[in-house]
Amino acid sequence: MAHHVSRITDHTGTIFDIERFAIHDGPGIRTTVFLKGCPLHCLWCHNPEGISRQPQLVFTPLRCIGCGHCLVVCPQGAHQLLDGRHLIDRERCRACGACAEGCYAGALELAGRQVTVAEVLEEVLRDRAFYETSGGGMTLSGGEPLAQYSFTRALLQAAQAEGVHTALDTSGFAPWRRLEGLLGYVDLVLYDVKHMDCERHMALTGVSNERILDNLRRLDGAGQPIWIRIPLIPGQNDEDANYHALGQFLAGLKHVERIEILRYHRLAESKYANIGWVYPLQGLKPPTEERAESRRRILLSYGLSQTIVG
Repeated sequence: MAHHVSRITDHTGTIFDIERFAIHDGPGIRTTVFLKGCPLHCLWCHNPEGISRQPQLVFTPLRCIGCGHCLVVCPQGAHQLLDGRHLIDRERCRACGACAEGCYAGALELAGRQVTVAEVLEEVLRDRAFYETSGGGMTLSGGEPLAQYSFTRALLQAAQAEGVHTALDTSGFAPWRRLEGLLGYVDLVLYDVKHMDCERHMALTGVSNERILDNLRRLDGAGQPIWIRIPLIPGQNDEDANYHALGQFLAGLKHVERIEILRYHRLAESKYANIGWVYPLQGLKPPTEERAESRRRILLSYGLSQTIVG
C-alpha cells in the first residue's frame, strides 16, 4: 500500500497557480489548483495563461521599475528598454524563466511549472482545518484538468485518501473514459455549458459541443453530483433561444444540484496583454443585473429552481 501511495504522489503535471481560500469554486473554503493546457479557445477566457500547455512569460508593466536586470540575464536578448518602455520580443522569448527569477519588482513571472502530486498535496493540506469547518476542499481547474488526465486522477486520489472533499471544474471536452475514470475520486463536478447550438459553440470556443453534452448526460446517468456553470457573455451566448434550449436540456437531468449563471467581467483583458496576446472581446461591457436576472427567469420557467446568478 505504501508503495502504491508513493507511485501516486510521484506523478508530475504542469500548473500555473494554486489559489488558497477560494470561495467560488465549489462549497466552503477551497484550494483551487489551476492546471495548464486547454483544448478550447473561448473568446472570453479569463485564464488565457492556462490555454497553452507550455510555460509562458507574464509581464505586468505597472510593476516594472526599469532596472534593466532582465536585459542582462536574458539569453535570447528578448528584452528592450526604449524611451522608458519595457518591450518584449515574444518571437525570441523561450520562456526559460531567467528574467523572472531575477526580477526584483515581480514584474516578470513564469506561468507554468512542473510539480508532483506530493508538492501540490502538501500545500492543499495546509488548510485542512478550514475545509473541515466550512465543508470545503480541493478544486481542480485550469485550463482543462482532463487534458492532464493521469496527473488529475492522481491528485484527486491523493486528496480523497486524506479525507479532502474533491471537485473538478471542467468543460467536459474529453473522451468519456477520462471522466468515467475519475468518478470514484470526485465528490462534485463543476460543469461548464457555453452554448447549446453546435455551430455557435464552435464559433465561440473552437470545438463542437456534441461530446460535451453527451458526457454531461453520462455523468448525470452515473449519479454524479453536478453544478452547472453558464458564462453569460453579452452578444455571444445570452440570446433567449439559447436559454430556452438550456432549460429544456437541464430539466431532463436528475443530479444537477446547482446552476450558476456567471456574469462576464473584464478582469482578463490585461492578462492577454501581459502574455503578448490580443483580447478578442476588447471593450465588451459586462451584462446588467437585469439582463442576468431575465436569463435566470427563463431557466426558472423550466422548473430549475436551483439557478442562481453569480
